[in-house]
Amino acid sequence: MTNVRPSAAAHDYERMMGMVTGFWVTQAVRAAALYNFADHLAAGTDTAEAIAEKEATDVDATRRLLRTCASLGLMTSDDGRHFTGTSLLSTLQYDDPHSLRHFAISQSAPGHWLPWGRFPEAVRSGRHQVTAAHGEANIFDYFAKHLDEAASFTESMSNLSRASALDIAAVLDTKGVTLALDIGGAGGDVIRAMMRANPELEGGVFDLPHIVPAAAEAAKAEGLDGRFTTVGGDFFASVPPADLYVLKYILHDWDDANCVRILENCRAQLVKGGRIAVVDHLVGEPGQPGLAPLMDMNMLDMTGGRERQIAEFDALFTAAGLHRVNVTPAGAFAVIETQPTP
Repeated sequence: MTNVRPSAAAHDYERMMGMVTGFWVTQAVRAAALYNFADHLAAGTDTAEAIAEKEATDVDATRRLLRTCASLGLMTSDDGRHFTGTSLLSTLQYDDPHSLRHFAISQSAPGHWLPWGRFPEAVRSGRHQVTAAHGEANIFDYFAKHLDEAASFTESMSNLSRASALDIAAVLDTKGVTLALDIGGAGGDVIRAMMRANPELEGGVFDLPHIVPAAAEAAKAEGLDGRFTTVGGDFFASVPPADLYVLKYILHDWDDANCVRILENCRAQLVKGGRIAVVDHLVGEPGQPGLAPLMDMNMLDMTGGRERQIAEFDALFTAAGLHRVNVTPAGAFAVIETQPTP
């Protein structure tokens, strides 16, 4: 009698096969992003021959990648030669408001890719794998020596911020705020959204010196440079004074001791009556779907940081002399507002 795999087992087999081969998809998407498939198809450049000519790629390999992208739902083809992008592919367009192009490129580049190849060692040791993979103390030191990847990573953070910036700006009340600073704010998407929402708000980005020029250029392009400032520095040393600090996707990069240090430095310069707003994922109960548990693994492997539950954030705030005054959902994130404890 022929052995017939039960349907439930077959489903699990297919799911696991998809999980095991997930890195194939990652690199296929990376190539599609690097070779601008989304933008080419949107502009009517829709054959392997035409795309290969523009991108200086092998025609046969390009055709095979287009076929694979179609199997992933990124595009369709009626004749096997001409391709049309789907709405999913549009997320890889350079100027799409929900673009993930740079995120797709940076997450699969050597800076992240090689440490993730050592992920089991991160679980065994509890330590990030950037030093073992790259010989650097942390990923930010690596980026300082690989400016092309640093630029792509900065853009990838803008990709993630741009989609949620309007949600965050709608949640954070800036009435009466004189100066809001985005600490570690990269391209400044969040603070610029807040400035657009409040035409009287002065805002700025405080980040590493090689990062802030991109924020200044973006503010100038939007006509915000008259009330926008950038300061290069190290938030482990000090931050400029302000009456609202925004820390989006910052604390998850660091262990508890470093988080407390960052928060203490913000508290020390906070104008009386000001607030510190932490924007991060909140980890839910085991089994709750979402990005947070996987991002937690990314932090384990890449930075030594972690995604946290609200009680873990509260412990950080208490240690830094702060207390939580509000938590509000903003897209995939939570905006956690704090003030100094009297």
